[in-house]
Amino acid sequence: MELGLIGLGKMGGNMRERIRRAGHTVVGYDRNPELADVHSLQELVDGLKGPRVVWVMVPAGAATQSTVDELAELLEPGDVVVDGGNSRWTDDEKHAGELAAKGIGFVDCGVSGGVWGLENGYALMYGGDAEHVARVQPVFDALKPEGDFGAVHAGKVGAGHFAKMVHNGIEYAMMQAYAEGWELLEKVDSVTDVREVFRSWQEGTVIRSWLLDLAVNALDEDEHLDRLRGFAQDSGEGRWTVEAAIDNAVPLPAITASLFARFASRQDDSPQMKMIAALRNQFGGHAVEKK
Repeated sequence: MELGLIGLGKMGGNMRERIRRAGHTVVGYDRNPELADVHSLQELVDGLKGPRVVWVMVPAGAATQSTVDELAELLEPGDVVVDGGNSRWTDDEKHAGELAAKGIGFVDCGVSGGVWGLENGYALMYGGDAEHVARVQPVFDALKPEGDFGAVHAGKVGAGHFAKMVHNGIEYAMMQAYAEGWELLEKVDSVTDVREVFRSWQEGTVIRSWLLDLAVNALDEDEHLDRLRGFAQDSGEGRWTVEAAIDNAVPLPAITASLFARFASRQDDSPQMKMIAALRNQFGGHAVEKK
């Protein structure tokens, strides 16, 4: 099938390549002309045969809103827009309503995979009407990991980004647990090789995971994380997860504490946050602050 893809950064650029490897045509637009196949949204829309599918991979908030607004004027009834960024689920409901008024379908899709997705595939959580999801299904199939799992039609519009938000909240808590354990091991005199303790956990333990593998990668590059400052940013989805928990009276003590720990990292040079920063850099290519 043909796909228009808007936003060709770390995620979008690799997604374009993976979709093309599956045999589909991708017309990509980015504000950076060196990355783009076309040089305007008008040119992108004109380059696709109707009914069109256009996938948006731009930052949440104003950038996504302005892109949806422009597409609403360029696309035609029967076309479908996919928001694959990290938008808040409440924005999805708004965008779906705005596009539906013009006969344009909308699907929200949470995407996980970071800088490793090109080779390993992307975990996908999408929401929307079944007819609109079916139009995008060949692209979902191209992006997902091999095998029976890794993609889900999570429910109605907004369900995809809500599921991805909860995924990221769980991610916060898992990273925090590894970071706290690492700091404690580093603190005591009796443990003389913390990196190899972490490595030993990669096989046969109940805490083995891809995040643990990435922690070992980070320690191989910088055994005591001496080159990192103990500062870790938050993308916003941890905050949204906690807010949704409050709205629904669901207790999330571990996820909430992990979010607050990141806030604490902005006040002190936290050893735990060195590990959080290292893990975020490993799986997502997120920037780290050097000493």
